[in-house]
Amino acid sequence: MNYTKVKFEIYLPYNHVDKLMESINKTGALTIGNYDNCISITEVTGYFRPLKGSTPYLGKENSLSIEKEAKMEFQCHKDLALEVINVIKAIHPYEEPVYNIIPIIN
Repeated sequence: MNYTKVKFEIYLPYNHVDKLMESINKTGALTIGNYDNCISITEVTGYFRPLKGSTPYLGKENSLSIEKEAKMEFQCHKDLALEVINVIKAIHPYEEPVYNIIPIIN
């Protein structure tokens, strides 16, 4: 199966959205035709429990956390995916950033 584009879904605290969006845009990943910053952001509720040995950005060890988060969604050329992942890892505040990469077949 051949594909040239992927869709990213990234979950993160709202106070990191602008910085991450700006950095991803600099890679060219948010450009579609003659437009840049092509992205969708929605509010979601994230659930997680930091386990022993974790150093959570939010929440306390062994307590269930329920937090409002942003879900960033965009598509880009698959050749930019690794560069976008590196940007996410450099800026995302969570120990284990949550992101999904989905091939787009069209």
